[in-house]
Amino acid sequence: MKNNICILEFPSNLGLKALTEGREPGVKKLPAFLKQQGFHDLLNPAGTTRLEPPAYSMELDEISGVRNADNIVQYATAQAGLVEQALAANEFPIVLGGDCSILIGNALALKNRGSFALFSLDGHTDFVLPSLSETAGAAGMDLAIVTGYGHHKLTDIGGQKPYFKEAHTWSVGNRYFEEEEYVQAIVDSDIHYIDLNVLREQGIEQCVAGFLQMVKANNLDGFWIHIDVDVLNDAIMPAVDSRQADGLNYAEFNEMIRLLLSDGKATGLQITILDPDLDPSGTYTKAFVDNFCNTVNSTRATGH
Repeated sequence: MKNNICILEFPSNLGLKALTEGREPGVKKLPAFLKQQGFHDLLNPAGTTRLEPPAYSMELDEISGVRNADNIVQYATAQAGLVEQALAANEFPIVLGGDCSILIGNALALKNRGSFALFSLDGHTDFVLPSLSETAGAAGMDLAIVTGYGHHKLTDIGGQKPYFKEAHTWSVGNRYFEEEEYVQAIVDSDIHYIDLNVLREQGIEQCVAGFLQMVKANNLDGFWIHIDVDVLNDAIMPAVDSRQADGLNYAEFNEMIRLLLSDGKATGLQITILDPDLDPSGTYTKAFVDNFCNTVNSTRATGH
């Protein structure tokens, strides 16, 4: 990975439904909370840029079937400009959400610059169409949107559909199996799907090696890493909006990140969904910060 990290703060919660009437999700506080727990100091970025999102609402866009669709598109376009600036400056952007809908703007930036792969590390597939969504929130549809599924308002910003080709997209770590239709949707796609059980059967090293080989074989310009912290075990990261039993422990997570960042095609990453309101003491967040930042710094120190 490139040593000149920059931090981009995209604190949007537009992709989530309200927790209760009049109470919006707390994920917009994530960048400030990570900074409070030492994230920025540990990574020592070349610079930090923050982009304020449009005001939160529960507005349902009837055309696309997605809440806040127009505001998400507006924000994604502004995001893309900042990510492109970072990449043009040969920086490695670490993007802090926010919810998973920030993937749309980051994906648009990459598509504007070339052909990239996506490694989505998430406790869910996020491969849902509006017609099947129970919340109409883009945070649960982000993988579908960035691979071209759904209304063109979101999937074809600037005529760039799809932002990632399905064959260049890996979905890793899902452990939500309660609804057959939910899993079947991604199984039927051309996305490379590795749920948590399969990941543990084949091993992390083999999983990452397969992904990196795909990137190399297709001569792609690079790849983006999406980290939804709900991929972590519920015992070590309960501060998420959709809790489930099991998940990766830190030894598994750290190895995954290390192997991905050790490759020269690693282009940037994003961290989403950690809700500071659900971790008032900061205990779980501090553990995440220490594990993630130490992994990044040790990988950088090796010269990769």
